[in-house]
Amino acid sequence: MLGAKGETRVRFFHLSDLHLGKRLHEQSLLEDQRAVLETILTLAAHHRPDAVVLAGDIYDKPVPSAEAVTLFDSFLSRLAGLGLPVLLISGNHDSAERLAFGARLLAESRVYVSPVYDGALTPVALQDDYGPVDFWLLPFVKPTHVRAAFPEEPITDTDSALRAAIAHLPLDPARRNVLVAHQFVTGSSRSESEEISVGGSDNVDAAAFAPFDYVALGHLHRPQNCGPRIRYSGSPLKYSFSEEKDEKSVTLVELDQDGKATLTLLPLPLRRDLKTIRGTYRQLTLRSFYEGTDLPQSYLRVVLTDEEDIPDAAARLRVIYPGLLKLEYDNARTRAGFQIEDGGDVETKSPLELLEELYRLQHDRPLAGEQEALAKALIRQTWEEVDPA
Repeated sequence: MLGAKGETRVRFFHLSDLHLGKRLHEQSLLEDQRAVLETILTLAAHHRPDAVVLAGDIYDKPVPSAEAVTLFDSFLSRLAGLGLPVLLISGNHDSAERLAFGARLLAESRVYVSPVYDGALTPVALQDDYGPVDFWLLPFVKPTHVRAAFPEEPITDTDSALRAAIAHLPLDPARRNVLVAHQFVTGSSRSESEEISVGGSDNVDAAAFAPFDYVALGHLHRPQNCGPRIRYSGSPLKYSFSEEKDEKSVTLVELDQDGKATLTLLPLPLRRDLKTIRGTYRQLTLRSFYEGTDLPQSYLRVVLTDEEDIPDAAARLRVIYPGLLKLEYDNARTRAGFQIEDGGDVETKSPLELLEELYRLQHDRPLAGEQEALAKALIRQTWEEVDPA
């Protein structure tokens, strides 16, 4: 883009968490994903960014479906056809090995894929009138990955692992540096569609990213800033009803000569929106309730407030609302249902504390003796990076 004096500045799209192949309450979202990728391609053709950055979770599963792979292949091919470089990393839902297959061949078409992490990263450099901008493609890493690459480093958790990985990058402070990563920054806002690591074991402090002019993050589906230089672009679609009020967008980033980022949000209209409606069965079946609205075309969570269950309510309501994905009741019975007492925040409790609460709720006695010892041993095997004590 031209600056105030006619100079060009590096501009790029920041996207993440496509989760191609994802299903929402058993509903395939492939056509919705196809539609939003078409919108992104239209925006790319219009704005002509210098690159498209994809910050992980390209697929929803490590072994994606053939349909998901075909969709992404088409998306990449069409971006390449526009002459736009693509920079992408693997996320926690991706298989780093599968995603990196053919990376050297893809690089010839300026599609740059993060390698399986081994401690060595080479930046992808873009150029503007102020010089080069180095993009560092860091795939999703766990402490075990970084410890294997740098066994001499005192790595105890994800934060120290990420700091070690960054410390070993051959950064040139005289150049502008952009990090593409897929981690959880402490204090960020999650949604229901993301995996939660108990005990806060995956937390990374925002201060770890200090060496970079901009950090393009993936992992969280709710778009948000974690400071003036650190941003989650969010997912391009709503993947849980907790996101129904979120505004989805592409983040267009422009870096000036000093590395200061200017962000422009380009809205992504959705093929079918997610909405929650509530009321009695009779209210929701009245023509005056839904006529003239987009409710019959939306993906819906229906909350019935009837005190008595309605026989075959879901099937009967789907005649009016074909997009009904989830049916719940909110009445005296459901409000009196059992919950773990003083559950608190699951992210602040260790796996052992959560297991103890569940055991006490089910058996009305504490976990102790051989059972407690067995639980600790199994937790150590399952959560290698979490101290169960």
